[in-house]
Amino acid sequence: MKIFKRLKNTKKAFTLMELMIVIIILGLLAAFILPNLIGKSDEAKNKITCIQMKNITQALKMYKVDNGAYPSTEDGLKILVKDKYFDGNKLPTDPWKNNFIYTSDGQGNFEIISLGLNKKEGGGDDIYYTKCSK
Repeated sequence: MKIFKRLKNTKKAFTLMELMIVIIILGLLAAFILPNLIGKSDEAKNKITCIQMKNITQALKMYKVDNGAYPSTEDGLKILVKDKYFDGNKLPTDPWKNNFIYTSDGQGNFEIISLGLNKKEGGGDDIYYTKCSK
């Protein structure tokens, strides 16, 4: 009976050594995991942009089937919304909230461009559809 009372009255807490070991383990895990996660957000945004460009390209191809040619640069992507090639009657934007840039040479070739993070044309962050489709 005395043993049971003695165990019942003992305090349950972590020792300083146990806390130090847990902190060291967490620090080591962070040191190995965090470098792998840093920079992945930009990579994911680039992949999302390419997926959106492919969706726009599919809408452009459907437009061409229905109308015989791709839209002109002047008509742009807005005509796809007007003719209801996108659900919700809204053009998609890239992950940085930029509108996609569409140009057509009138010969059946077109380019879709995202300005990327810096939102400036030719700024080095530009993403071109032709780069995504490779």
